[in-house]
Amino acid sequence: MHNQLGIHALVLEREWDTDAAVRAVRRAAAVGYDLVELPMFDPEQLDLVAVRAALDETGLAVNCSLGLPFDADISSANPEIAAAGERLLLGVVHAAGRLRAGLVAGVIHSAMGKHPGPATPANWEAASAGLRRVADAAGSLGMRLGLEVVNRYESNLVNTAATAVALVDAISRENVVVHLDTYHMNIEERGPFEAVGDCGDKLGYVHVGESARGYLGSGSVDLTGLVRALAQAGYTGAITFEAFSRSRVTPALAATLSLWRDVWDDPVDLATHALACLRTALRAAEPGVAGAGPSPAGRAASAPGRGGAAAGEPG
Repeated sequence: MHNQLGIHALVLEREWDTDAAVRAVRRAAAVGYDLVELPMFDPEQLDLVAVRAALDETGLAVNCSLGLPFDADISSANPEIAAAGERLLLGVVHAAGRLRAGLVAGVIHSAMGKHPGPATPANWEAASAGLRRVADAAGSLGMRLGLEVVNRYESNLVNTAATAVALVDAISRENVVVHLDTYHMNIEERGPFEAVGDCGDKLGYVHVGESARGYLGSGSVDLTGLVRALAQAGYTGAITFEAFSRSRVTPALAATLSLWRDVWDDPVDLATHALACLRTALRAAEPGVAGAGPSPAGRAASAPGRGGAAAGEPG
């Protein structure tokens, strides 16, 4: 398999401004990643010229991502709130275009957080209509949109691959794809083969994260199974590592993601280990060598301090 391997910038940086973005790009390149995913909380937050210069310096590819806030929920039945979500996404798309990003992904179909009830047909229609217009703007810049499938505590609209495919179909734009994430799949899906199979040719981006958001192999996520499913499906897109730990993010993001404890504290060690796990899994999925070499879980379990419990957790 010849997939770009990426890392979310907030694995490497706690705060987020232009200096942090530049450092994250350089750190990702130094570890050996091919791509960096940059969060876009505010389209005007970063000096895009400086960040693009760092990308040019390192040769890294870039994607952008965000989760919509409740006051800018594109799926809201309140037209003003839905319009605010659309404006935010249009601003992000244009900023990402200046970075020459290939994809804007994440929880862009609804507000990211725990909703008080299930989504309604009105929510579905609002999201479909708004995202159709955002997709047209992205398409004019040669960019795709990735609808991230997240667990029931972070969206009430898209919790399974099958639902994401239905929303992609409703939007009816070729540049809208499904964005899978193993952390969420581990909660909501039957398994990696089923989730990847449900996506069919609409799968366009993949996040890899462990069940407790720590070191790969320290939890219950089936990384080997996922990579084999991707290989069987002929997926050639990017695979990006994502992990969060309470003291390594801002208090606001910790609250949004319900991060109540630390599961790691050394971002470079974590990122280096994840890259090795991903490369091992990709090699094992190559035709003729399936099962060759230690599994990522086996590597993690044998490393000091990376057994079944994450750092700082009871066994």
